[in-house]
Amino acid sequence: MKKALISVSDKTNIVEFAKGLVENDFEIISTGGTLKHLEENGVKCIGIEDYTGFPEILEGRVKTLHPKVHGGLLSKRDNDLHLKEVKENDIAFIDLVCVNLYPFEETLKKENVSDEEIIENIDIGGPSMLRSAAKNFKFVTVVTDAKDYDKIVSEIKENGDTTIETRRYLAAKVYNKTASYDAAIAAYFNERYNFVSDKLTLTYTLEDELRYGENPHQSAQHYISDEKISYALQDAKQLHGKKMSYNNLQDASAALDILQEFDETVCVALKHMNPCGVSLGDTVYDAYMGAYDADPISIFGGIVAINGKIDVETAKEMHKIFLEIILAEDYDDEALEILKKKKNLRIYQIPKKSERNGKLIKSVRGGILVQDYNDKLYEELKTVTEKEPTEKEINDMIFGYKIVKHVKSNAVVVVKDGQTFGVGAGQMNRVGSCKIAFEQAGEKTKGAVLASDAFFPMRDSIDLAAEYGISAVIQPGGSIKDQDSIDACNENNISMTFAKLRHFKH
Repeated sequence: MKKALISVSDKTNIVEFAKGLVENDFEIISTGGTLKHLEENGVKCIGIEDYTGFPEILEGRVKTLHPKVHGGLLSKRDNDLHLKEVKENDIAFIDLVCVNLYPFEETLKKENVSDEEIIENIDIGGPSMLRSAAKNFKFVTVVTDAKDYDKIVSEIKENGDTTIETRRYLAAKVYNKTASYDAAIAAYFNERYNFVSDKLTLTYTLEDELRYGENPHQSAQHYISDEKISYALQDAKQLHGKKMSYNNLQDASAALDILQEFDETVCVALKHMNPCGVSLGDTVYDAYMGAYDADPISIFGGIVAINGKIDVETAKEMHKIFLEIILAEDYDDEALEILKKKKNLRIYQIPKKSERNGKLIKSVRGGILVQDYNDKLYEELKTVTEKEPTEKEINDMIFGYKIVKHVKSNAVVVVKDGQTFGVGAGQMNRVGSCKIAFEQAGEKTKGAVLASDAFFPMRDSIDLAAEYGISAVIQPGGSIKDQDSIDACNENNISMTFAKLRHFKH
């Protein structure tokens, strides 16, 4: 009889799989909880201790790490030396291994989990058996995913064994699984002990095959992290609409990055990774209307994100224009029905904000860049001009600085009363970004605040701001020509505050 070794943490459909193997003349070897579960459900098994002649020891840490197991998995059936040695050592071939691993990643997500429990959920025997079986895929079928059970039983029933193509596929699947498992363990140790490794291992799970990437000729996939991150898209629930595209996912993530900055009610309207309108409000309706009024042209075909519950009045206003995506913490039932009238509108319910932001990872040619999330706003607010900003201007400075840090550099925004009026993004010089923001804001620049993501290298931007009636400026400072900008502010009765923290976004 052929032999199958089964040892699983996740017992989904394992009884049916084992019975299918038995019906096709397999003898089942099993361990611990799996052995008990199979026997209780009518599957005859041989315990691992009886098979190896050696007891489980060290609280189960050592049970399958034995020559009779790994010799049975790794032996080449067409190699005379291997055949001689397995016979001399009374080792039988193991033809199939079904293993899924201790739930390490699930353990990490538990509330108040101890280091001891985390360490005990690092599987040793499981990955060892999987790797041994996968290496010898020419002769051994290796199974780690319940989704493959039916296919394997069907092939064995039809052919007497799985095909070499299937075994090769399953082996590849195993090595990706064990690599991901080890990467999660490495990530835990790196974070827990603040270790920067010369080899970075990352693990992500395929969430979706996308129709295409940034452009139709580019293929793309969406992979997700198992790490718990605030406002993570994989934790959002889609309530209506088409699947997300590559560009949708990028834009939605950028909108949620801005939403993360606020505890008060805010609405973010975003287009092509840059905010086109952001507004605070006493209500969700006020916040949405403020974001809409900030730029009623650019919001068309954009994304709206709100950290509150969308009511009927707000939904009616949203329904008037074309939006790609709406992200909100909740929806009134009637409001949701109004929004659902637009067949293709993507509607998402996002989780509550937390303070967990994780690392930022970007690809570059031949590698990746990793950095901390930009979760600071300023080191201090220091007035550097003769004119002091008013309390209202200080509030707008903070509001504007929260926005400008999420605008592509060179970046400036014009804000007043908790609302954006002009956004200048991605220009090759700062005065160019100022011109765009001022022209967009028009007359609303009078008495408004200008926020800049980096210092002004010369006074031309301040002189232009004075022409448009800007009353206060916030910038990080740090230029060797800071005094020129300070002098320009003093000459034009503008207050200026240094934040002592730059916010480039590339």
